[in-house]
Amino acid sequence: MKRILIILTVTFIISCQQEPKPVKPLSIVPTAQQMAYQKMEQIGFIHFGVNTFMDKEWGYGDEDPAIFNPLDLDTEQWARTAKEAGLKQLILTAKHHDGFCLWPSKFTEHSVKNSPWKNGKGDLVREFVDACNKYGLKAGLYLSPWDRNHAEYGRDAYVKYYHNQLREILSNYGEISEVWFDGANGGDGYYGGARENRKIDRDKYYQWDTITHIVRKLQPNAVIFSDKGDVRWIGNENGYAGETNWSLIQPDKLKIGGSNQQAYLNSGDEKGTTWSVGECDVSIRPGWFYHENQDSLVKSLDDLKKIYFASVGRNGTLLINIPPGKNGLWHQNDVDRLIEFGEFIEGNFKENLVFGNNIQADNYRGKHIKYHPKNIFDEDTETYWATDDNITAASVEIDLGKPVTFNTIMIQEYIKLGQRVKSFTIEAFIDDVWVKISEGTTIGYKRILQTSEIKTDKVRFKILDAKACPIISNFALFNINQ
Repeated sequence: MKRILIILTVTFIISCQQEPKPVKPLSIVPTAQQMAYQKMEQIGFIHFGVNTFMDKEWGYGDEDPAIFNPLDLDTEQWARTAKEAGLKQLILTAKHHDGFCLWPSKFTEHSVKNSPWKNGKGDLVREFVDACNKYGLKAGLYLSPWDRNHAEYGRDAYVKYYHNQLREILSNYGEISEVWFDGANGGDGYYGGARENRKIDRDKYYQWDTITHIVRKLQPNAVIFSDKGDVRWIGNENGYAGETNWSLIQPDKLKIGGSNQQAYLNSGDEKGTTWSVGECDVSIRPGWFYHENQDSLVKSLDDLKKIYFASVGRNGTLLINIPPGKNGLWHQNDVDRLIEFGEFIEGNFKENLVFGNNIQADNYRGKHIKYHPKNIFDEDTETYWATDDNITAASVEIDLGKPVTFNTIMIQEYIKLGQRVKSFTIEAFIDDVWVKISEGTTIGYKRILQTSEIKTDKVRFKILDAKACPIISNFALFNINQ
């Protein structure tokens, strides 16, 4: 009888530890390409072309290719510096609105092949991609849909031309990781000498379905930046995502226009029908192209810190523009600041102060070790704490073992199964009382919150509401040099 009871007890224990059903993904989840994109966190933009030599932001389209002659051009300087600063990708303006092409396109004469640079034999796109490859960076390309130089812009012939150029740059330079389409479309321009204002239907004129097909066919691993692409504009050029930032949108709502559209892009949409990563673009200078009179106006380290916490720290990806000068080099002021910024990030997010400490949750899925809350401080983004299906509010309490001083909190959701958390709070046990020290709405891939300096031996993370059972992959405390 005793033996039977032992067997029954062991059987009961084993049955209790049987793995519960896996968490079901939400209906909208990121693609593998979108996941890889967001994991880069920080990438770089390079605005370079005839505008650089004309001291303009937007060229009219009548610029003479003869002005383009960057005698000291060194794309490896760009890539080497970006690598040292911690950027994971660079995007080059292969063609801006002025229509001048930085590669010897066979479809136009308005390109480097008619410039004095390398006697017309140069290919800046080739040099750029090769430099990125050498330094282990991904390479992206910007191809402006608007072309203020082309005589046929606004007519069917230009659309064919644009598609041909897109095929050209996506076929001849190896792996391209992002294809960037600007939202500025139509207006006044040179247009082959017509010098007139031309308007287009930006939703229909370029045949976006065809453009998407070209990119998917020629660069299947690339993400597309556009209103209807994999990656969306965050709604401003300050590098700031919204305090609430869903990686979801309803593409049809992007037709609302004006400031309402920008606010929508900034926050995303909890009920969105498409996964769309928010890309937070900002220039390290006031302008996007190089201007000598801005050499002393490079953003300060404090400026870049604020941008980092408002972009990467709010479920976005930071796209920071560093424009080369007329010599084809990044100015030393820009280089120094970029490196300083990279050192700040690298030096301040190394030591997770909750690593290896005790943790308890009021619920974890099936009470199975696979979903135990300890997974949130194992520094593995593929393991996570998850609750039972009917639980959308839950908390974890972390015993730090000793008093710890911190001023920064980092949380990550396991977004492969969808973005879920709608609101949360962070509490610290101070003077024998739980005190709320921070709160937020969305988390997403990564949320970073700054607080005043906190000293405590216990922290509590409370999820107040979620779209479905929450899944948290990481929770960390840092004491950074603010």
